[in-house]
Formats: sequence, structure tokens, C-alpha cells
Amino acid sequence: MYFANNIKYLRKRRKRTQDDVAHALNMKRSTLSGYENRVAQPNPSVLVAFSNYFNVAIDTLIKVDLHSLSESQLSQLEGGFDVFLKGSGLRVLVSTVDADNHENIELVEEKAKAGYATGFSDPEYINELPVFQLPFLSPEKKYRTFQISGDSMLPIPEGALVTGEYVQDWTSLKTGTPCLVITMDDGVVFKILENQLEKDRTLVLHSLNTIYKPYAVSPDTIREVWKFVHYISSKMPMDGVDLQNLALGLASLHRDVKHIKDQLESND
Repeated sequence: MYFANNIKYLRKRRKRTQDDVAHALNMKRSTLSGYENRVAQPNPSVLVAFSNYFNVAIDTLIKVDLHSLSESQLSQLEGGFDVFLKGSGLRVLVSTVDADNHENIELVEEKAKAGYATGFSDPEYINELPVFQLPFLSPEKKYRTFQISGDSMLPIPEGALVTGEYVQDWTSLKTGTPCLVITMDDGVVFKILENQLEKDRTLVLHSLNTIYKPYAVSPDTIREVWKFVHYISSKMPMDGVDLQNLALGLASLHRDVKHIKDQLESND
């Protein structure tokens, strides 16, 4: 049981003294010290009090070694994304860390992409992926890199390694955001998002290459979304026209969305 270590760890992480926590929970400081040092065992009402104070589920306080979590996982937990607190409907990200408990960036190469749509939640599958570090990225966020295929996102060339930031709340995504979207039907796709979740519960996926038509996907078919951060490629963009098309494509998408919003407002 990890309860004693966890409440001490959370208290220190939040820069609270024993007096602070004891006063908030209406108990003696010596009693709190007893719990932290395993001298005393908490009863159910005490467990509930600690759970409410730290906003962490009782099962998490007891069963999960919080010291073993990465910074991004702790940030998710403290942000309210607790699998025991939220229930089985929560998307739980499988991740890996290095020997110093720093979050790895897993690389999903072309040969591994076919299995990612089903293996994304399998610890054994994720543990077999190559990993690396990019020290300029935030340690409080989770990143993963995917090798893209096809020409739908030119001028980003086929074979480029695209790194994305994990998105927990899809409703927070702004229209026009480039994202890697993992669906059960299409696997890993790299597209520009048009967020229609509030309107008709869909995400519309746009390509920068105009020969590909946009299409809508239901959140029920989506497994993960990773917001574009950067890409690495040994190929140069084909020419200046493609770079121009990148800007024109984004500008056109924003104009179309504004036009739709204006029409909706005029009909109200």
C-alpha cells in the first residue's frame, strides 16, 4: 500500500507543511505524522478526507506509487484526469520513461504504424518502440513522433517524422490546428482539424494538398489526438509554390469557417 508515501509526496510537492494539512483536515499534526510514517493506519473516513483534500481518488492514493509517475503523468493527475476518479471512460495514455524518470518520446515508424491503432494502449507494444529525447520540449507535456506517408500534407514531405503533443481534451482544439489523429478506420493520419464537436460531434479533417477532399470523423472512432509541434525530414520542400499553398490552405480554411459562423449567426 502506497498511502503513507503518497500523502507525504503530495504534501511536499504542493509545498504544504504538516501543520497546513493537519489544520485543513481538522486533525493533530502528530496524527498526520503517524500516517506519513506508517505508525497509524487510516480508517475509511480519513481516506475520504485525504482524497478530497488532494483531489486524488482513494484507489490511486493506495494502489499507485506516485513517485514512479513522470512529470506529465503527474500533471494530468493533478489536472483532474484520474482514471479511478473519472471512471473507465477516461482515455489512459500508455507511456515510457528513461532511467532518470524523464518522459521518453516514442517513435512510431512506418513499419509500426499499421499496429498502432490497436496497440496504442498495449504497454508491451509501446515498450518496443524506439525512444529518444528532445531537451527543448516541456517536461510537463507528453510527446510522440510518427513517420507520415503520402502527399496529402505537402510541403511536409512523405517520410517526415512529425512530433505531436498529446491532447487529452479534444474540445480544446482550435479549428486550423495541425494534428496527428489516430482512428480505428484509418490508423495514423496527419491533417488540419476543423472542430465541429459542439455543433455535430465531429472533427473534420483537411489536407493541405487540395486534391484530397476533407472528411468528418466521429469521436467514437478516434483513439488519440496529438497536436503538431514540429517535423524532421532529410528532404527539402519541393518548391516555393508548396510553401505558398501551405499558407493559402490555412487562410482558406479560416475564411470558410468564418463564413459558416457568419451564416449561422445571421440565421439566429
